[in-house]
Amino acid sequence: MEWNSFDGAEVAALTEGTAFVAEPGERDCPSCGARALRAYLTKPETARRPTLVSYVWCTACRKFVGSRSALPAGLVFTDPLATLPVAERRDVERSLTGFLAHLDGLWETGVLPQSFGVRSAS
Repeated sequence: MEWNSFDGAEVAALTEGTAFVAEPGERDCPSCGARALRAYLTKPETARRPTLVSYVWCTACRKFVGSRSALPAGLVFTDPLATLPVAERRDVERSLTGFLAHLDGLWETGVLPQSFGVRSAS
């Protein structure tokens, strides 16, 4: 089954309300209304600047969006994919369908959602 992108209005709706870092967990999907909207955030080690990459997808209607932004200062979080060897992570990320299926598996086993915090500057 194919994945589709959220449209502009749906992406705008995703930015409303409480951020995933403040309240991790499933949400209501702006497209289909099912409580099946999930998120995964990561910090790419190869980025030139501190970068936050976000993936948001709905397991019910199979819509997704990915985005990049500046990594907020002090934001720390768990990342179950960070410890994977480079080749294994590349294999997981090879296709969108396989990648989101892997993330869904982590949700189903309780590894996701992630935990977030803020490290104070010392």
